[in-house]
Amino acid sequence: MHQKDDSSFSLPASRARLAAVLRASREVITIELAATTLGVDKHQAAKLLSRWRAQGWLRRVGPGLYVPVPLDLATSQQVVEDPWVLVPSLFGESYVGGWTAAHHWDLTEQLFNEILVFTTRRGPDKYAAQGVTFSLRHTKGKRFFGLKTIWRGSTRVMISDPARTLIDMLASPDTGGGIDHTADCIAAFLTSEDAQRELLIDYAKQYGNGAIFKRLGYLAETRLHDEKLSAACRDHLTQGYARLDPTLSCDKLATSWRLWVPANDR
Repeated sequence: MHQKDDSSFSLPASRARLAAVLRASREVITIELAATTLGVDKHQAAKLLSRWRAQGWLRRVGPGLYVPVPLDLATSQQVVEDPWVLVPSLFGESYVGGWTAAHHWDLTEQLFNEILVFTTRRGPDKYAAQGVTFSLRHTKGKRFFGLKTIWRGSTRVMISDPARTLIDMLASPDTGGGIDHTADCIAAFLTSEDAQRELLIDYAKQYGNGAIFKRLGYLAETRLHDEKLSAACRDHLTQGYARLDPTLSCDKLATSWRLWVPANDR
């Protein structure tokens, strides 16, 4: 069989191949997509992507993952206008949640520097790409409920719905920026037109963490003054004790909620 020489990678042919890959891609280019588009094996595709990266046409954002570099941003650190489009490719089975989802659903006006992502993949708790830091939390596949799919450009991204967002924040207050900010987000949810107390309870039961009912019930009683919600939480109170926020010094016991709280907590 006649062996193709390196002239197949001359500038015109290479540009044509690059153009074909860019047309076939969405925001993120993978080795698999390049191989399928060009009819080459993955090794050849990887070499091409690496070459285009060296030439400044692409930028690597993860293992085997690239994004095109617009001409007017060739010297910029960030070439992806919306970093959310990287989430499915970088983190696999995942969804945007916590403080990032809370801001998306207008539960808070506070902006956080990092995008919070829940993923089934294990790895470091931080990942930087395109000048953006992703804060990662490992979760189990069985907890992929209460999610919505939204379009960001031409990429579909999973995000927790408002009630599910609050359940994650109650399970791990650090994902909500702390228990005080979490309480503020719950208050915003309860005063919104879409407030669904029953959904909060259903999600909490499905999540299967008794600390959620303790924290939510305590906050509903002491800060939100929502008797209906606190009563619903009391019906699902489990044995054992939890802390209102594991990152805080909690040395006062709220006996009725089996919850350790800060000494100065109201």
